[in-house]
Amino acid sequence: MNLNGKLAIVTGGGQGIGAAIALKLAEYGADIVVIDRKEKEANDVIAAIEKLGRKGLVVIADIANFQEADKAVSTILTKFNKIDILVNNAGINRDGVVWKMTEEQWDSVINVNLKGYFNYIRALTPLFREQRSGKIVNITSINGMRGKFGQANYAASKAGIIGLTKTVAKEMGKYNVNVNAVAPGLIETEMMLNADASVREAALADVILGRIGMPEDIANAVCFLCSDLARHITGEVIKVDGGQYI
Repeated sequence: MNLNGKLAIVTGGGQGIGAAIALKLAEYGADIVVIDRKEKEANDVIAAIEKLGRKGLVVIADIANFQEADKAVSTILTKFNKIDILVNNAGINRDGVVWKMTEEQWDSVINVNLKGYFNYIRALTPLFREQRSGKIVNITSINGMRGKFGQANYAASKAGIIGLTKTVAKEMGKYNVNVNAVAPGLIETEMMLNADASVREAALADVILGRIGMPEDIANAVCFLCSDLARHITGEVIKVDGGQYI
């Protein structure tokens, strides 16, 4: 896969899956903009990217803020004069059973996980239409496809991302813009690393391959969708879950 000369935005790229995506895109040749609220973590990722010989930029922004998305895109275009790839990855969870879930728990998750994705798609699609090219990859979840106990807000946001992906794919196809989603299953994030052994064993029970996925597994799928190898793929949701959804 060759992404030389491409400029990629990764929201939530300062840690976890987002950082793995940013680094893997850079390994394949892309310059990277990390949009995050955590400045130190984002700068650490960009430092690693620059060691690979790629250009990098940190933009501190709240992705749930509509106006900040437009400002972020303007800042990026001022520095790089181009944007080729958008990876919407930033997300939060505020778990709780639905009869105890607060309005704040619901609103915060929907605003970040779903509205945040819309904000950056909305800010970038005029540019992608004009240049008649672009790749958009949205990180959803298998829980947006099957639901999960205690995650009404999170599952709803991730299901919404799937609908958003398919709709934007239909709207942007005639402009040569590919829009797809990647749905992770159980992934070795900081939360899983700190979980009790019993929790890890229970989570593994549904994974056919018998192992927890790594952030790099998600990054590899994203890079494929951002490359010309996936030029005839759009509107798809690719599960990267070790068979957990089956």
